[in-house]
Amino acid sequence: MRSDVVKKGIERAPHRSLLHAVGCSPDDWDKPFIGVINSFSEVVPGHIHLQSIARAVKEGIRSRGGVPFEVNTIVVCDGIAMNHPGMKYSLPSRELIADSVEILAEAHAFDGLVFIPNCDKVIPGMLMAAVRLNLPCVFVSGGPMMAGKFYQGNQAKSADLSSVFQAVGETISGNMSETELAELERVACPGCGSCAGMFTANTMNCLTEALGMALPGNGTIPAVQARRIQLAYKAGQQVMDVLAKDIRPKDVITRDSIYNAFAVDMALGGSTNSTLHLMAIAHEAGIAFPLSLVSEISQRIPHICKLSPASDYHIEDLDLAGGIPAVMQEICQLLNLEAQTVLGKSVGETIKEAKVKNREVIRSLSNPYSITGGISILFGNLAPEGAVVKSAAVAPEMLIHQGPARVFDSEEAATTAIMKGEFKSGEVIIIRYEGPKGGPGMREMLTPTSLVSGMDMDDKVALITDGRFSGATRGAAIGHVSPEAAERGPIAAVKDGDIVKIDIPNHKLKVELPQKEIELRLNLLPPFKPKVKAGYLKRYADKVTSASTGAVFAD
Repeated sequence: MRSDVVKKGIERAPHRSLLHAVGCSPDDWDKPFIGVINSFSEVVPGHIHLQSIARAVKEGIRSRGGVPFEVNTIVVCDGIAMNHPGMKYSLPSRELIADSVEILAEAHAFDGLVFIPNCDKVIPGMLMAAVRLNLPCVFVSGGPMMAGKFYQGNQAKSADLSSVFQAVGETISGNMSETELAELERVACPGCGSCAGMFTANTMNCLTEALGMALPGNGTIPAVQARRIQLAYKAGQQVMDVLAKDIRPKDVITRDSIYNAFAVDMALGGSTNSTLHLMAIAHEAGIAFPLSLVSEISQRIPHICKLSPASDYHIEDLDLAGGIPAVMQEICQLLNLEAQTVLGKSVGETIKEAKVKNREVIRSLSNPYSITGGISILFGNLAPEGAVVKSAAVAPEMLIHQGPARVFDSEEAATTAIMKGEFKSGEVIIIRYEGPKGGPGMREMLTPTSLVSGMDMDDKVALITDGRFSGATRGAAIGHVSPEAAERGPIAAVKDGDIVKIDIPNHKLKVELPQKEIELRLNLLPPFKPKVKAGYLKRYADKVTSASTGAVFAD
């Protein structure tokens, strides 16, 4: 066993002495050592309950003859980090999480791993580490939060975190009272779990299941249900089977499974951030998966499931409707069914018994919301290397739009102008210098998009950025514009009043300028000056690559 290097031989007596100090006994020296990589935190609602998940995992490991050791990574709550400098650290935390897992697993010579993520950057960070280490492992998330309930007047509504962000705009525009806003903020997030809609965390937990790295139910069983604890126990047992069969992440995460994950993503209309993360995971696995290929998948896979922020359905509704296995069964003719899973079975075998239980939540292939995917990749002279939009959450009248640019060089400047109403119907709000290098950290911008939605302008105004938008964003919000402004991408050349053309059905994004004019303007720009001069963000900005590559570190 790999762990023999810390427990076998006379020269390991000091090591064994330390292991005795943490509760091991001589009976453990012939058993596999399993790292339980937890991301418990008391500041993140998606992670506040993960100690109970870890306990169940450890019980499952012990039941099959393993020795579990719980260790921890960091986690950032994107909602709490939103709309202030803390959001600059969110995407960069993904690389730190991957690196910390590598350190923990290598330093302690674990034989296998169980990963316990739940929120946005932890899931891809752990998946990147899993592929890098290539040790037998299983994933089990903490599960989604239940939706809240809110009465506005005499009408009961479901609510989640995006409802609160949008309500800020409604309150500013006079459509909601501050008393109603205060009541909504108390009930929208009723307890533990990753925020209740098809936002980034839940998208990635569902896609971990589609990748084959987690057991069925990983993405959708609510955090508060006993089934979640039962799933954690099974994950602990399953890692011992994975170890016995020597199933490695690179056996599961292949070009075929990355394709399957993107296909499920398109069917679900998941978060735009999934493109960054799946591409980063593919890069870690040594798999070339360019944005152009993601665009091809989007054009092949119908959008059959519409959840919040695109509808009033939530992850709990998807779970009741059959979950990710049912979605995959519905699109099975478009999947690579021979791809392997940590169950030791193919995808086809894993989903063969799945059934759709609610056709309002999971539509049929013959009756999709659209014949193409819920995420669209756009190209054009404004984004030569690509841009991403959650087309599932775009108002029909904004799928094709053109209007004058209203340009801001930071999220703060744009947010201030939006709150003051300093924009017009039909305009295209551009927020630049917020990319991986320019931000640095490629901030999510749920506040400006939610303000626009709350002001009932998301069907009249588009937003474009080289930063990111939250999975909770709705409207014509186009992010990940590459190359970014800090790298002298064309978005840096746009001026107020330039006409921007958006054509989501035809995957086009352009500014009505001759190429020579774009190049002239870019040549006249002063050199970009980094906003951060020291610390981790400085090191991150020096190493990070374009959003079109997954914002991974340069090799």
